[in-house]
Amino acid sequence: MTQDITFKHAGIAVDSRGIATLTIRDAGSLNILGTLVINDLRAAVAALAARDDIRVLVVAGAGEKGFIGGADIKEMVQLQRTSGEAFISGLRALCDALRLFPAPVIARMPGWCLGGGLELALACDLRIAADNGHFGMPEVRVGIPSVIHAALLPRLVGQSRANWMLLTGEVIDAAEALSWGLVNRVVPLGELDAEVGRVAGILAECGPVAMRQQKRLLREWEDEPLETSIGNSVAEFGSAFETGEPQHHMQTFLNRKR
Repeated sequence: MTQDITFKHAGIAVDSRGIATLTIRDAGSLNILGTLVINDLRAAVAALAARDDIRVLVVAGAGEKGFIGGADIKEMVQLQRTSGEAFISGLRALCDALRLFPAPVIARMPGWCLGGGLELALACDLRIAADNGHFGMPEVRVGIPSVIHAALLPRLVGQSRANWMLLTGEVIDAAEALSWGLVNRVVPLGELDAEVGRVAGILAECGPVAMRQQKRLLREWEDEPLETSIGNSVAEFGSAFETGEPQHHMQTFLNRKR
C-alpha cells in the first residue's frame, strides 16, 4: 500500500487494487470533527474522487477507541447563528462528498460513533462495525438538533427508531445497531480490519464502471419516483455493454462453470 497524499488531519493510502483508505488523524483520541479536520477531509475526498483508479474508499479513524466521537464542542460553544451555519455547512459538504463519491465508500467503525460522526457514517454506502461499537445522536442533550445527514436515519432504521435516537439522544450498542439496520455488519474488534478488507476486496473485484453505475443508481433511486428510476436504469444497463466489462466478467463466469 502506498501513501500518496498527505494532509495534517487526513492520511490517504491506495493499494494496487485501487482500494483507498482515508484515515482521520491528529484529531484527538475520538477523531473529533472541527473545522480544520473537516476541511482536510473534504480536500482529501475531492482528490480521491478525481482519480479514475479508485475502486473503493474506506474511511477510518485513528485508533480503536472510536470511529468519530462527534463534532468539536469546544469549537461549537463559541458559535453564533452565522458561524454556526458556516460550521454545519462544512460538515454537510464533507458528508455530501462521501455520499456522492463515485465509488463505494465503507465506514470502518470501532468504538464510539456519535453525532456528526454518525451523520458522516450514514453518508457512506456500507458500515462495518466492531462489537465494542456505541452509536448515538446526542445533540439535543447539548442544546442543538441533529441535522444534515441525520435526515437519512428514517429511511435506514424506520421512523419510530429514528424518533427514539433523535429525541432521546440515547446511545445504542453494536448488537442493537445491527438489528435496526443502522450498520451492515458487526464483527469482533480483532477481526474488523479483516472484514473491512474482505468486503473492500469483493467490491474491487467487480467491474469499476459497473460499480460506479450501481452507486449512481442507488443515489438516484433515493430521490426519483419509481417509474423514473426503472426507466432510467434501462439506458444504464445498455451502456454497460459499451465498456467491455460484462463480456469479460460473464465469460470468466462461464469458463469457471466449464
